[in-house]
Amino acid sequence: MPVSSSAHASDVLVIGGGIIGLVTAWRAAQRGFSVTVVDPEPGGGAARVAAGMLAAVTELHHGEQTLLGLNLASAERYPAFAAELAEAAGHDLGYRRCGTLAVALDADDRAHLRELHALQRRSGLDSQWLSGRECRRLEPMLAPGVRGGLRVDGDHQIDPRRLAAALVTACERAGVTLHRDAAERLTVARDRATGAVTRGDAELTAGQVVLAAGSFSGRLAGVPDAVRPPVRPVKGQVVRLTVPPRYAPFLHRTVRAVVRGSEVYLVPRENGELVIGATSEELGWDTTVTAGGVYELLRDAHELVPGLTELPLTETRAGLRPGSPDNAPLLGPTDLDGLLLATGHFRNGVLLTPVTGDVLAHALATGELPEVARPFTPQRFGAAPAASAVGPSAAPAVDTSPAPVPAVRTEQPV
Repeated sequence: MPVSSSAHASDVLVIGGGIIGLVTAWRAAQRGFSVTVVDPEPGGGAARVAAGMLAAVTELHHGEQTLLGLNLASAERYPAFAAELAEAAGHDLGYRRCGTLAVALDADDRAHLRELHALQRRSGLDSQWLSGRECRRLEPMLAPGVRGGLRVDGDHQIDPRRLAAALVTACERAGVTLHRDAAERLTVARDRATGAVTRGDAELTAGQVVLAAGSFSGRLAGVPDAVRPPVRPVKGQVVRLTVPPRYAPFLHRTVRAVVRGSEVYLVPRENGELVIGATSEELGWDTTVTAGGVYELLRDAHELVPGLTELPLTETRAGLRPGSPDNAPLLGPTDLDGLLLATGHFRNGVLLTPVTGDVLAHALATGELPEVARPFTPQRFGAAPAASAVGPSAAPAVDTSPAPVPAVRTEQPV
């Protein structure tokens, strides 16, 4: 149960006000904790760039079967979570149970998709193989050359921007204090995390601290090296188009494919927006939108759905996903008393929002992780890896130099 003390301004201090930090704060407040979130722009971060695919099945990769269990647990919670949050915030989240269609454009893509289908079936997942003709019957805008595809009705979508805005409102209504500043340094006393100092020199104290700052989680000053999360930024560029009413409905469901070895997806919103993404670039902290990145996304999407060249281009953005060495999140207590992690969600942050909130609230209340999250304890990595060991396949080393922890803000998506 929450433990209040006059020595603590809050029971819980959450560093980072993206969707992961906000859902943690909201769920903790529902358990009776007094909670403060420190972030210069709550509701910002990578969610403003993400497409919002809830794709536990079509996002399955070889070697990630353990992560699959967590993804499925979160996907199962989404309908009730979305309904509860929409009621708490008083507005719609753009949650759609529209399904996903993954297609192949050539023989190599078709073979790759067949392998993915076999992996899904071995994993007990529900997906249906379709011929090219059946794919085009479902989505008439698809290119004539589509060779086949996988229909997954259980993979849904949500609008991450509406999700983030709803979480801000829900937190405020639940009594969460939003401290709009950047955390500069974790404070530690007697081998226990006790709060943070902000860029504006405010001293925020708390009984427990949750570090949920996305890609910046590994850069917060004051975090002992033994518990510093080994997260790195992975850049993603995204393009947004608008479907005029005369073209609607342009697509009925999320469509994705591998084109020339690169994944591309098209996510249609009910409000007429069409999100195309996303690049995956190991370029450190760069968030520049590049002509090459936009060109490649539009070129690959055009091969998939030729008619999109008639649609207005309304936005380009770049953001940073928080990658971890095994592409899975770090959840729960660390070896530093009072410090918990909720970071490293990589490409599954939006999908894992419900289960992360539940897991962290349980850990804050009991000191333990629920069974579904035990494979994702921060202790699985031990001390932060050496620079040469961070990230898969010689990915750039994570920069662990001390720095403020801002929200990920760009004017350019993931």
